[in-house]
Amino acid sequence: MQQLDFAIIDAHIHQWDPYNTPHAAALAVKLLGKHPYLLDKFVRLVKSDDLIETVGLTNHITAPYLPENYMQDIGHYQVEQVVHVEASWHKNKGKGVIGETKFIESLPFNLGTVKLGGIVATADPRDSNFKKILQLHQKASPRFKGIRKMAAVHEDTDIHAWADEPHLYSNKKFLKGFEALAQNKLTFDAWVYSTQLSDVIALAKQFPETSIVLDHFGTPAGLFGQVGTLTGMTKIARENILIRWQDDIAELALCPNVYTKMSGLLMPVLGHQFHKQDRLASKQEIYDLAMPLISHVLNCFGTYRVMFASNFPMDRVSSSLVNIIDAFSDAVVAYDPNALQQVFHHNAKQFYRL
Repeated sequence: MQQLDFAIIDAHIHQWDPYNTPHAAALAVKLLGKHPYLLDKFVRLVKSDDLIETVGLTNHITAPYLPENYMQDIGHYQVEQVVHVEASWHKNKGKGVIGETKFIESLPFNLGTVKLGGIVATADPRDSNFKKILQLHQKASPRFKGIRKMAAVHEDTDIHAWADEPHLYSNKKFLKGFEALAQNKLTFDAWVYSTQLSDVIALAKQFPETSIVLDHFGTPAGLFGQVGTLTGMTKIARENILIRWQDDIAELALCPNVYTKMSGLLMPVLGHQFHKQDRLASKQEIYDLAMPLISHVLNCFGTYRVMFASNFPMDRVSSSLVNIIDAFSDAVVAYDPNALQQVFHHNAKQFYRL
């Protein structure tokens, strides 16, 4: 286990409070928040099976996750600053998304917790008011760095879709609006399933002046076990997922404007079963699962375009944040003993201009 002798930057956390903000489960939480068993049953009843399979459990998405909660999760590790990434704010039409940026700015960061370095908000480049929405985000926070618009839609329709069309990043209206990011020197967080990496490659080539970061290594759904109806059912199927992912990651890495986040590798949609076994993955289990992915990404992107990010609390369903940092830092050192500060600090600072 590595003893990191420096404060890290966590380039991807989520903050929410279903009791006080627009949230998909807000009404249920207000009615049943004091009765966790009933709340879980109700959420499972009203939400789609594919969403439940993707998030694994419900308690970590229905409970508030605020700076003090993150501080509990980080354990003995020192964190210099964090980047909040949009978390499906429920008022997601038009200018309603500005509410999330204002909410994040209102939270008690810096006061005995952790420094808020940046905000990656959301906005839809297809929106006719996209440029105005970007300006409103900038007005709402001096820490506004860019946007994320999720596009994760899998070929297996029983895997949860996070966008309203399967190739959002190829949509003509999306591409037209996207031009405003480079014009305003804003970043873009891209999140797709690994089956859609070709869309990110095309986007990066069309906008070489826009800084793009691929979230969660491109989420190879089913890599570690069956999800959806048919994805990852057999050993050969999982091997094919890995091979396709490896090839597409290698091609994406040829785009010099693209970084990637070492994050989201413990999400249940990859096929993990830890939550069903009612336990958390150990450091060694995480290392064994993640090392082949981390080494391939570092080999393709180099050590200057890969950044650590926790994706907490989403990955909390499968392991602790301490175990994840322990395992990921060991994996980075195994690849290159001199790369720790780049991956766990410098790269995020450079990409987001923190």
